[in-house]
Amino acid sequence: MNSGAPGPLAVGRVKFFGRHRGERLLTASEDGCVYGWETQSGRLLWRLTGHAGPVKFCRFSPDGRLFATTSHDCTIRLWDVAEAKCLSVLKGHQQSVETVSFSPDGKQLASGGWDRRVMLWEVQSGQMLRHLGGHRDSIQSSDFAPSSDSLATGSWDSTICIWDLRMGTPVTFHQELEGHSGNISCLCYSASGLLASGSWDKTIHIWKPSTRSLLVQLKGHVTWVKSIAFSPDGSQLASAGYSHMVKVWDCNTGKCIQTLKGVLDVAHACAFTPDGKLLVSGAADQARCQVHCSIKSPRASRI
Repeated sequence: MNSGAPGPLAVGRVKFFGRHRGERLLTASEDGCVYGWETQSGRLLWRLTGHAGPVKFCRFSPDGRLFATTSHDCTIRLWDVAEAKCLSVLKGHQQSVETVSFSPDGKQLASGGWDRRVMLWEVQSGQMLRHLGGHRDSIQSSDFAPSSDSLATGSWDSTICIWDLRMGTPVTFHQELEGHSGNISCLCYSASGLLASGSWDKTIHIWKPSTRSLLVQLKGHVTWVKSIAFSPDGSQLASAGYSHMVKVWDCNTGKCIQTLKGVLDVAHACAFTPDGKLLVSGAADQARCQVHCSIKSPRASRI
């Protein structure tokens, strides 16, 4: 984390990229397509088809050369960024696939969905490596620890499972983090290994997984928390709920330092760009709002 206090977030520019029907941004759509955008210009780079149902989630690989998409059609697709083409289709889930994550080393992929299964895949071959069972309801979120040796998954059974991936046997030890009173909808690791979880109980928890300790509870959302994202330095956390705003929190104090109200409709997703200068949010009105963040000017305007 930074030693200095984080500066206020200012909206230097807000762009709405309609038609959901330098850096690249991925968006998943209910129309069964995945879209690629240029963040600075807002230009649509490509619209990719292939899934036979709504695209539920998408994520870049750590090196930015690949991305993965999940769908209601029960499959995961791996895509080549440079060629904008599908490389492989991963099949094995029996119901809608809701989440996908790359390991930090880019060698493995984790997926989960309505069939209550967590599946680990080898990225290069597309082969399924392990099937992890334990959740009692739909798996909606997942993220690898920075070390790649463990995986966190969040479920509608209101629990978070931490899976130890260092063991080579199909039966992988896991521990549960309990404390939320509602479905777990989103998870995110910080670069330092802290884990944040968002829930239908309208709260966000920040955990130290190694000790199963709850470090801080963030309260302020009036609706379900849908998406969370740490800033690259781990000092701030952004969160989006089923509301018209995105909140930004100071992870050290647990205080909300900014509420961004530039979202026209229900905010479904939020993410920082790798350099931490932009915070991107997606809304249910089929537009995306892109805002500058981490501007430390004392005269920076607020919304």
